[in-house]
Amino acid sequence: MSPIPLHELSLLSSLALIHLVALASPGPDFALVVQNASRHGRRIGLAIAMGISLAILLHAILAITGVSLLIRQIPALATGLQIAGGSYLLYLGYGALRGAWLSWHAGAQRSAAKAEEFTHWAAALLKGFTTNLLNPKALVFFLSLITSLIPATMSVTGKGAAIVLLWGLSLGYFALLAWLLTGQRMQRWVMKVAPLIDALCGGLFVLVGGGILLSALLSMGA
Repeated sequence: MSPIPLHELSLLSSLALIHLVALASPGPDFALVVQNASRHGRRIGLAIAMGISLAILLHAILAITGVSLLIRQIPALATGLQIAGGSYLLYLGYGALRGAWLSWHAGAQRSAAKAEEFTHWAAALLKGFTTNLLNPKALVFFLSLITSLIPATMSVTGKGAAIVLLWGLSLGYFALLAWLLTGQRMQRWVMKVAPLIDALCGGLFVLVGGGILLSALLSMGA
């Protein structure tokens, strides 16, 4: 495999910087890791992080190969993705808000019992993967990022490095977030405010999901 040309390394550096800024911006992925790592522990938090990063890996591959552009150019397909993504985020929001309500009104003992229900890492990985994959904003973001920074003439090595870079940074960021949230000292504090975390994350899911659904309905009526 040929080495990456110097001018492509500059593009990859810009790609990494922009992606890191986007990762640090609170959104559905961030909220999902915070909510699940704080409530269900490190193993589940890391599985959520892996699922999100795998979806980002797929988004990067779809954007670089041009599949994402094809999806955006088919109105019915793009609208269907918006409806599916918005509905799923609303479902997550309902679950988080319901969890917060139960915690506030049923006491800490019941809240702790509920936290034990969601323990299988495969289910957590799938939840992280689905949340990011069905988020139409993620598709648009990666399509814009790739098309603006990765030229069609870029070497195969450079494109491969871009895909690995996006995946690695995503996994590293969300895994670190899950790890920090599940330290012993942090856990003692987090469990005290778990209902508030659920409520805030649920509110974010509902706002983003509702906005996506509204946008889809408006585009259908246009």
